[in-house]
Amino acid sequence: MSAVTAVRSAARRDASLWLVRVPAPDAPPDAALLGVLDPVERRRAAALRRPADRALYVAAHGTLRRLLGGRLGLPPAGVALTRLPCPGCGGPHGRPAVAGPAGDRLHFSLSHTAGLALLALAGRPVGVDVERVPGPGPAEDAARALHRAEREELARLAPGARPGAFARCWTRKEAWLKATGEGLSGEALRGRYLGTGPRPAAVPGWRVTDVVVPPGWAAACAVREESRVSGPGAPRGRRPARCASTGSRDRR
Repeated sequence: MSAVTAVRSAARRDASLWLVRVPAPDAPPDAALLGVLDPVERRRAAALRRPADRALYVAAHGTLRRLLGGRLGLPPAGVALTRLPCPGCGGPHGRPAVAGPAGDRLHFSLSHTAGLALLALAGRPVGVDVERVPGPGPAEDAARALHRAEREELARLAPGARPGAFARCWTRKEAWLKATGEGLSGEALRGRYLGTGPRPAAVPGWRVTDVVVPPGWAAACAVREESRVSGPGAPRGRRPARCASTGSRDRR
């Protein structure tokens, strides 16, 4: 049985958040949750090599379906999901969404990594990301993709503080890019400053907040602000980044 915990965070003003964990690294997938997944999700779960990854995938996606079904008055297996057009190229690999008219009033996001998953439901476009805090070497390598000012901030920190600050910054960026549907690309990562400090920098048209998670992880949530944004998902005053892949990195 997976553990599902509602998150108390500043982001809850705009979105409902849940953390999902499996009881043990060698726990098998929850049979009840596996039963509500669609065929594509079951194939993706089966393709994961590590038992812990399979169990977490099933727990996260099954829980998401239960939450969506509860909001929509549908059985979890009956929730139809789709992808919106990519804002960069128009292809069918943008942000995951509830299919049909219900998707206009109920939005979701899901992220899972290394034993922990984060889910969000909101009335407006939303994105979440959770990451394990990397070691010094991987953090230094990945930081090269960040905004110049963020790289400079990291360089001023003591070496031991850099991995946590990097993870904080990265999750903010990925949560926001998932909310817009753009997905990760070099242009998008370098082009928007979100900062490595205790609080995210302001993003016009969006509310980006850090999410409190257990030690060793970092997480963030981005929700579109209803009154400050026009258009289907891009922040005001900024053109969507050119599509760099076949889909946003949303772990669906």
